[in-house]
Amino acid sequence: MKYALNYYENVKSYLEQIILTESDSINKAAKIVANQIKEDKVVYVYGPGGHSNLASQELFFRAGGLMHISAILDEGTLLSGGALRSMAIERIPGYGKIVIGDYGLKSGDLLIIVNAYGINSATIDAAMEAKRLGVKTIGVSSFKHAASTPKEHPARHPSKENLHDLVDLAIDSKVDVGDAVIKIDSLEQKVGAISTFVNSYILNSISMEAIALLVEQGIHPPIWQSGNSTGGDEWNQQFISRFKDKIKKL
Repeated sequence: MKYALNYYENVKSYLEQIILTESDSINKAAKIVANQIKEDKVVYVYGPGGHSNLASQELFFRAGGLMHISAILDEGTLLSGGALRSMAIERIPGYGKIVIGDYGLKSGDLLIIVNAYGINSATIDAAMEAKRLGVKTIGVSSFKHAASTPKEHPARHPSKENLHDLVDLAIDSKVDVGDAVIKIDSLEQKVGAISTFVNSYILNSISMEAIALLVEQGIHPPIWQSGNSTGGDEWNQQFISRFKDKIKKL
């Protein structure tokens, strides 16, 4: 268990860094989310590229999560369509703009964009298109990783922009270059990716703090209950018709 325990310590260290440096931004993001829900608007979450898609799935249709979350689950970059295909598509300039258009985002909407590195074309085009449309944006990405990626890297958007420079509110996930954090003796590459942990922590923190803010104001937003728990189906069913036409993937 040497490496598993090392990994555990690394996960704790990353989460502690986020608490120390990103709490203010997380609270600001929670207020923005809470304000959208007060207006009964859905909150869009997009993780353009490979495993970053897991971030949008983390908040969507999840036990204990807000029903107002609409995950942008575009088949192009989902790994279920092919890993190499996903990586190729996330690098196509203009693709992110098409996805945002397909989901019909408009002025006054809120989009949370999550990408471990914050540099690929799908990510940058989504942020740029959202800005053009008047959509409020929150970005979750690694500032360090973006800053460390050469401008000529093939994964970069032609503009060479970084997600954290384009969004209205940026949260630093602290993911180190290459994502993996554990070095095994005599092995060339590190193992144990960290991005899923930190993204999940940041997003769930935003969600919980937003819910708490609403409850303090006497507003009890609808929360998903696990369908595998007793009474879960009955609880959820009372809200389905309210969101069925608002949330594309519901």
